[in-house]
Amino acid sequence: MQSNRHFPAARVVLAAVLLAVAASLPALAADTCRAVSGPRTVPLVELFTSEGCDSCPPADRWLSAQFPPQSAAAPGIALAYHVDYWDRLGWRDRFAKAQFTHRQRDEASAGAGAIVYTPQVLVQGRETRGWDRGGAMDAIAAAERRPPRADVALDISPGEGVLHVRATASVADPALRKNASLWIAFADSGHVTEVGAGENRGVRLQHDNVVRSLEGPFRLDARGNGAATLLLPLPEQPGSAPTVVAFVQDNRSGDVLQAIALRNCR
Repeated sequence: MQSNRHFPAARVVLAAVLLAVAASLPALAADTCRAVSGPRTVPLVELFTSEGCDSCPPADRWLSAQFPPQSAAAPGIALAYHVDYWDRLGWRDRFAKAQFTHRQRDEASAGAGAIVYTPQVLVQGRETRGWDRGGAMDAIAAAERRPPRADVALDISPGEGVLHVRATASVADPALRKNASLWIAFADSGHVTEVGAGENRGVRLQHDNVVRSLEGPFRLDARGNGAATLLLPLPEQPGSAPTVVAFVQDNRSGDVLQAIALRNCR
C-alpha cells in the first residue's frame, strides 16, 4: 500500500477547541507529574502491528523485551500502533484504529519508506529494516549521539477518569521551526488477547506499550514555540503502566526531534 499524503496542516478549529478546554480546566494540582527533556536525545521507536498478522507476534515480543514498560533503563520510548487494515481478514483487533493506519501511511510518505506493512519498525520516524537483527538498536544508538533539536516539557495532573495534560515544545533552529509539530500519545501495557480467528487463531498474544490515543499535530509558531492543553480520557479497559508521551516531529521529513515520557502518573 502506498500513499502520497503528507502530515495534516495546522488544525485551526481543534486549536480553538483546545484553548476553550484549557480555559475551563482547573490549575494543575500540587501532585502534578512533570518531565522536562534534557541535554540528550531520547529516541522514539514506533511499531506498526496487528493481532491479525501472524508475523507480528515476534515484533510485539521484541518490543516488550527491549522496552519493558516499568523500566527506567529502556534505550528509548516505545509506541505500538495497531493498524486496522488487517481487521477485514478474519479477526478484529480491539486496539486497532484507522487513525494509526493513516499515521503509518503519512510517515511512509514523509520518508519512512515507500510502502506500509506489518510489522514495521521506525526509529526517529525512519524505517528500520533488520530491527530484529540489531538494526533498531544501531539506529537508536545513532540517534542518541545526536544533540536534541527540540525542548519538550510535560505536566500531568490525574483526574476522575481523565488526565489533565499540558505539553510545551520549542525548537531553536529556524530551519526546523517551519514544519515542526508537537504530538501527545497515551499508551499502556500488560494486555493479553486470546485470538479466536484469522492468521493467529488459537494464539495467546501479549502487548505492551500499546497506543490507546494520539493527539496532534499541534503546530509550533514562527518563534518555534508550541503548547497543547487537553483532557485525556483514560481507556475503558485500561492496562498497566499508563504512559503519556510527548514528542516533536518534522511534518515534512517525519524526523523526530525529541521525545519525553511520563509513566504511572495517577
